[in-house]
Amino acid sequence: MVDISYIKNIAVIGAGIQGHAIAQVALMAGFEKVFLNDLTMETIDKGVSLIKNNPRLGLKKLESDGLLKAGETADLILKRLIKEPDLKKTVEQADFVFEAVPEVMEIKKEVYRKLGEYTPKATVLASNTSTMSPTKLGEASGKPENVIGMHFFGPIRNELIEITKGDKTSSKTMEIGIAVGNKLPSTGGKRVIIQLEKETPGHIANRVVVSSYIYINWIFDQARERNIPFEQLDADFMELTPRGICVLADTVGLDTLYNVLKYYSETLSPEFTPGKVLSNLVENGDFGVKTGKGFYDWSKGSPPKIDPSKKAGFVDVEVLIAHMLNEGCRLLEQGIVKGYRIIDKAVSVGYRMPGPFSLGKRNYKHLSNKLEEISEVSGITYLKPCSLMKSGEFLKMRK
Repeated sequence: MVDISYIKNIAVIGAGIQGHAIAQVALMAGFEKVFLNDLTMETIDKGVSLIKNNPRLGLKKLESDGLLKAGETADLILKRLIKEPDLKKTVEQADFVFEAVPEVMEIKKEVYRKLGEYTPKATVLASNTSTMSPTKLGEASGKPENVIGMHFFGPIRNELIEITKGDKTSSKTMEIGIAVGNKLPSTGGKRVIIQLEKETPGHIANRVVVSSYIYINWIFDQARERNIPFEQLDADFMELTPRGICVLADTVGLDTLYNVLKYYSETLSPEFTPGKVLSNLVENGDFGVKTGKGFYDWSKGSPPKIDPSKKAGFVDVEVLIAHMLNEGCRLLEQGIVKGYRIIDKAVSVGYRMPGPFSLGKRNYKHLSNKLEEISEVSGITYLKPCSLMKSGEFLKMRK
């Protein structure tokens, strides 16, 4: 087992929704210094305020709930946090760097170019991206052997971390990433670290779940054309996810979703190009919870109440299950993972929902037919079932 006792200084680049939370769990893990960086001190201060005072997950709340280590307080923990808007000063002594900047490849490449220049030779560079290629980020850094993808699902309260290598990532870097991940606490329970055999857009959980937006995008646009309220669409989706798909999208961030789908359109299929409804919301600056408005008005801080009895009757949940099963089969075909139990585990832990194989493996023939039908109706060829799903051969790949 790799020794990470030398890792004492952690740097986090990006103080937003994910970045500040990664900094918080790094502080809770007991690292000696945690540097938090962003473009402005104002942004960093907002992140620090959330680390300390978030009413659900901040250090003060965790302290009052008795969830910090014995003898620790929020104020003591925060003494190890260093606010630093200068990137070079942030990382020049870092042993491990987490990058959590916006999901735009050109932005990330520029950050990695600087990280490669500013960090010590052995520093591991871990991207919290859920979609972007660690191979390309590694190339930009000039230190491809040191770069990994390390994607958190809610760093504080969700246990899942997916770790993937780039084409030139060293095995030692992967081992260090896994060891650091296991050291980071989660209020949800023991960390679940899933290692991919090779990289893929979206890793596992987001590749399976977020790729279903190729169908949902079509649904959004069809609903707008037919004047179907989003609340009724969410009531349709509640059979699969209790929060509703529009609520979930607003929570994740419509700008993030938009950028992910743009990247999928470049790496998986042009048919992932964001639809009119999502594009219009993003162009208007309505990103969801983070801006106070998206599909819904979040200005009062609480999600809308969805009445599950008032369904649009327009969404076929079986199509979503079928698509996620199909995408899971594609991951197996492509050698991203060796068995479907890993895929189910990633989805169930990350999204708090049943995995695609547990939902659909016994009904794969019917679900394959569903995909053929919706592909014909929507004109989306990517929705067609892959050969592994149609044949049922995936059933031999449980592991």
